[in-house]
Amino acid sequence: MTGADRDAYIAGVFEHPRRVIPELSTPRIHAEVAFGALADAGLDRSDIDGYLCDGSQNFRPVAFGVLSMAEYLGLECTYLDSTETGGSAPIVQVAHAAAAIAAGKCQAALVTSAGRPRSAPTSFERGSVEGSFEDVWGMSGAVTGYALSAQRHMYEFGTTSAQLAEVKVAASLHAQHNPNAFLRDVVSVEEVLESPMVSSPLHRLDCCVVTDGGGACVVVSGALARQLSRPCVRVLGAGEAVRHSDLGRLSLTSTAAAVSGPAAFAAAGVTPRDIDYVSLYDSFTITVIETIEDLGFCEKGEGGRFVMDGALVAPHGRLPFNTDGGGMCNNHPGNRGGITKIVEAVRQLRSEAFPAVQVPDCEHALVNGTGGNIGTRMASATLVLRRGDA
Repeated sequence: MTGADRDAYIAGVFEHPRRVIPELSTPRIHAEVAFGALADAGLDRSDIDGYLCDGSQNFRPVAFGVLSMAEYLGLECTYLDSTETGGSAPIVQVAHAAAAIAAGKCQAALVTSAGRPRSAPTSFERGSVEGSFEDVWGMSGAVTGYALSAQRHMYEFGTTSAQLAEVKVAASLHAQHNPNAFLRDVVSVEEVLESPMVSSPLHRLDCCVVTDGGGACVVVSGALARQLSRPCVRVLGAGEAVRHSDLGRLSLTSTAAAVSGPAAFAAAGVTPRDIDYVSLYDSFTITVIETIEDLGFCEKGEGGRFVMDGALVAPHGRLPFNTDGGGMCNNHPGNRGGITKIVEAVRQLRSEAFPAVQVPDCEHALVNGTGGNIGTRMASATLVLRRGDA
């Protein structure tokens, strides 16, 4: 194959329309989103020779994760990937699928993500490496680490709770147009600040929703993309990075996007100024503030001021983000929102977003995932996508 044949394109995407799914198993949700994405791409499961899903899919009593899921879906694959980086895993896996296509290991890769934390919540076992050191001090819940980062950001840079609230307000303005969004009511800064405190300084409305559901995407080679009738979106550049506690030498005001972002921009040959739309992981409002800074859309410490005055609101804000409502309001399936970030970015680049929030002439989109906890250890993954030219 030529070099162009080995370029990677996202040919199909699908997000499960439901947010509370008590009667379906998690594997069944994987299957529904998988076949939805295949239908969107105009492909059949017989066309798929690569499959990727994260390590959370270790279904008991048969705990083989991606292998069991490949069998469940009836896939004959020459490439499998079960990378586990939390919420950023689907974004990492799109990059891995692109690399596998470039290496000739597969031609069409399916990425799925699903979960049911709202209908079937599970408790985390205290058998992790860090658990015995952190859980006893109250760090077992995600919000505590993010609250630490928010407190530090406020201390160092003067960021305010009202500035954090602007992230939620923008998400709610977008979610009102999404009939499937879990929360569709528009909220004000004052309503965010008046919501109950969860872990200071983060209020309940600074936190993402908890939903069942899932999503999927199909990544194909340039050679296959040219044979499809649906518009395809090119994976122009990708980067991934880990940032952990470094034995206590942890910066609470930065994320691994400070490394993954520049790598993705360099691979894509574009800069932050070229980006028309961003899908940013929004587990908490502080996640968005720090990510915007680390990706280079503003200087470190300026994120709070950057998001004011409708900067994140589509279609005409200076950095439209999460036009489906994001994890703040729309969907956070399996407590892992990475796949929905990919889906909405593809919708924007295809001009298929909800009309009220469609970014005009959207040519370049950025997707960034945050897995883990920015207050302890986490992994970032960044994709730069472009309207298809297969």
